Parts: sequence; C-alpha cells; structure tokens
Amino acid sequence: MTVKALYPGTFDPPTNGHVDLILRGARIFGHLTVAILNNPAKNPLFSVEERVEMLREVTSSLENVSIATFDGLMVDFARQQGASAVLRGIRAISDYEYEFQMALMNRRLAPEIETVFLQPAGRYSFISSRMLKEVFSLGGDVTGLVPPTVIKRLRSRMNSA
Repeated sequence: MTVKALYPGTFDPPTNGHVDLILRGARIFGHLTVAILNNPAKNPLFSVEERVEMLREVTSSLENVSIATFDGLMVDFARQQGASAVLRGIRAISDYEYEFQMALMNRRLAPEIETVFLQPAGRYSFISSRMLKEVFSLGGDVTGLVPPTVIKRLRSRMNSA
C-alpha cells in the first residue's frame, strides 16, 4: 500500500528546514504533496504562484513529490488528495504545543488521517520564514538557510520594494 501524505504550510519563503522535511518525507511516504495554504491574512511576501515555483524548483528531482495549493480546512484538502497522513515539522517546544492542539483538532475532524511529526536537522531548527524575512530585510546574510534560488528571489523582491 502506498501511503500518501500532505505537508501543509505557508512556505513564504521555503527554507532549508522545509526542504529537509520534504526530502525526509519523500523517503518515508510513497507520495508527498507539499500543500501551500493560500492565506492572504498572513500578508505573504511572495504570491502563491511564486511559492509554487520556488518549491517546484527545489523538489524537481523528487519523483514522488508534488506541489499543490489549497484554501480552507487542511483535512478537507487531505481527503481530496487521498492522503492518509499529514507531515508537520516541530522546531521547539513552542511549536509542539501549537502543533499538538492542531493535530488533536484534525483528528477530531478526520480520524482517518494521522499526523506525523518530524524535527528538522539541528542546523535548521531555529529557522522560521518570518525570522528569515526579517533578518534579510535588515541586511543579514541568510546564505545556507534557504535554497540559492530563494535568495535570488528575496534579493529581487527587496530591491523592487
């Protein structure tokens, strides 16, 4: 049986921590759909289309990974995709508390879908997209924290702002 999993998130922008989890998720699951939440309330730096492009660039060598977008409840989208698992990353205890609550709510809404938690590699455990954007906007070096193609897009976006 091929287990399909969903890795949902905003990915604004994708970080090396995200890529680490995608690579590891692709080894664990038969198919992994990276699902970008369309949530304009978060005031994203990049459009959904740009985030799809960035994630396609960094996952192009992974045959069992696809990129999709969704609105609304993640469990509804997971069902539409035929996913029986949801992959979530946990960097710190504060992440765990939030993710644990979300996993319990998702279990109530969709008991047939399991949540699987993975920790990113230690060298990426402190990275968040929000912190990364702030550091970059203030002139900090984010080399090694995001894929090179993402750095190019960050530079282009900041220069045009």
